[in-house]
Amino acid sequence: QVQLRESGGGSVQSGGSLRLSCVVSGYTGSSYCMGWFRQAPGKERQGVATIDSDRRTSYADFVKGRFAISQDNDKNTLYLQMNSLKPEDTAIYYCAAVPGPSIAFSFGGYARCVGRNYWGQGTQVTVSS
Repeated sequence: QVQLRESGGGSVQSGGSLRLSCVVSGYTGSSYCMGWFRQAPGKERQGVATIDSDRRTSYADFVKGRFAISQDNDKNTLYLQMNSLKPEDTAIYYCAAVPGPSIAFSFGGYARCVGRNYWGQGTQVTVSS
């Protein structure tokens, strides 16, 4: 079974940076899509950035130019580098993975993966003004 463990959340001031990490275990296939999603209090979960096994990436409109998704296959780790953070970026950030053939794409201004996501527990990111 796929398991995901996030780390790297915390509190920063507006304009600061954080890097989130997600260690993925339980899947050794060569086809997949993985990504980062976030959920603020009272809001729906949003797709922030996704990447697939062909290295296609997609980003939500509200993070383009500020966030970057990457992966280290040797470490089975997914990253999200977040720069120029804003108070509205405050949320719980979740790592997700679709094991098997999938594609990273954008829809409605949000990043997505085709297929059923497995989820991590989430890590809190708080940006103060």
